[in-house]
Amino acid sequence: MDLTLITGKIVGLIWSKGLILLCLGAGIYFSAILRFPQVRLLKDMVKLLVGGKSSDKGVSSLQGFAMALGGRVGIGNIAGVATAIFYGGPGAIFWMWIIAFLGAGSAYAESALAQVYKQDIGNSYRGGPSYYIEKGLANKPFAVILAVVIIIANGFTGPGVQSFNIGDSIKNAFGISPTYTGIFIAALLCIVIFGGVKRVGKFAELVVPFMAGAYIIVALTILAINIKNVPAMFALIFSSAFNLNSAFGAVFGNAVLWGVKRGIYSNEAGQGTGAQAAGAAEVSHPAKQGLVQASSVYVDTLFVCTATAIMILSTGAYNISNPAGGFLVENLPGVGVGTAYTQTAVSTLIPGLGAPFIAVSVFFFAFTTLLAFAFYAESNVAYLFKNSKHLKTVINVVRVAIVLLTFAGTVRSSEFAWNLGDIGVGMMAWLNIIAIIMLTKPVLATLKDYEEQKRMGLDPVFVPERCGIKNAELWDDIVKNNYPDELAALKEKTSKA
Repeated sequence: MDLTLITGKIVGLIWSKGLILLCLGAGIYFSAILRFPQVRLLKDMVKLLVGGKSSDKGVSSLQGFAMALGGRVGIGNIAGVATAIFYGGPGAIFWMWIIAFLGAGSAYAESALAQVYKQDIGNSYRGGPSYYIEKGLANKPFAVILAVVIIIANGFTGPGVQSFNIGDSIKNAFGISPTYTGIFIAALLCIVIFGGVKRVGKFAELVVPFMAGAYIIVALTILAINIKNVPAMFALIFSSAFNLNSAFGAVFGNAVLWGVKRGIYSNEAGQGTGAQAAGAAEVSHPAKQGLVQASSVYVDTLFVCTATAIMILSTGAYNISNPAGGFLVENLPGVGVGTAYTQTAVSTLIPGLGAPFIAVSVFFFAFTTLLAFAFYAESNVAYLFKNSKHLKTVINVVRVAIVLLTFAGTVRSSEFAWNLGDIGVGMMAWLNIIAIIMLTKPVLATLKDYEEQKRMGLDPVFVPERCGIKNAELWDDIVKNNYPDELAALKEKTSKA
């Protein structure tokens, strides 16, 4: 039984044109009806990112952002970008940008919903697709199905892509066996995730900005050295994206497909994963974390993915597959698709630097994604067993399983690992996007209420009744206990109106 072949066929079914259109359509839909908050409220997005505070039950906005960004910034930002270029040509990068810009609208929607309908389980805030489907749509069976899908996708099929690429890149750079790498990763993962959501949030807050910043600095350095190639590079991206370059006409359709596919895999907008990090945050209004999480899509794709694309394209360190067989471009004979493209590009800066730099980058990128995956799986286990006295035991069992599967993932085949990851991502995206579209009304209500209170000169606080939202009773206690001054100011303003 060829599992790689079987899983490849399943990927083809899930990632049909229907899913591509659904993802693009949802991004356009939410961006339009919310009047493009990713542009209008960019100042708020930045301000809210550094503001806020943690509490006994929730992480800070910045920690929630870092957890979500840690999940978004993973192996997809290095190997995923290379794969998009290999199958879709340079034009795939343009479509990654488009899905990031539009995906910020979907990211706002799912993250604001996660805040609206979050729950206090085990003295920690939990939120995400299953929570807002049950409480917002009153559809428990749908919520349970998506919870199971998310547990499978993040706890069982997703980690293999990350851990395989860590093991593979470290082997290539330092000659260390993936078995030893797997043991180290599993042990470190165990230490962090068994410390609970607060430890995961703190780790992400410290590591994620450092790793993303260092990666972007190296990319900008390479760009500066190859500045003469920049005009031609951008011309190549745009001409290929719109089928204006005859050399890449054979992969024009693949440019859209792979650009959107790898863009969604990387930035996760619409999957519902970032929403779970959003639901764990302590904020005074759901719109605040919705805007913060929308900015994480920008950072992931417009900065980190673009950094990879710049390094690869400006140095010519890539091949492009011909769907009919062979290559349309073969600048690196004998080099397979994956992290090798970026390694080669970095080595143009300092010979021999590429492999170790990318190995270290892959480690940090993929490890923080593993942490996020563990948290997402745990949040959905908490949803399924929230009324069980065995909740803590079940969570610990799932944590152990994730650690073991992470170790096992270091020795899988690359294609099989990617197939499993694509299956999980695709299933989540299908279900979650349908759900958030059905919950358009509360999505609109949160942003409208936030902006109304801002115009009144207030620091917005969420009172569900003001927005006509039901089943968000936890917010009565949150606002009363944590934001009494802001609530009093709102009541004073509204009483005078």
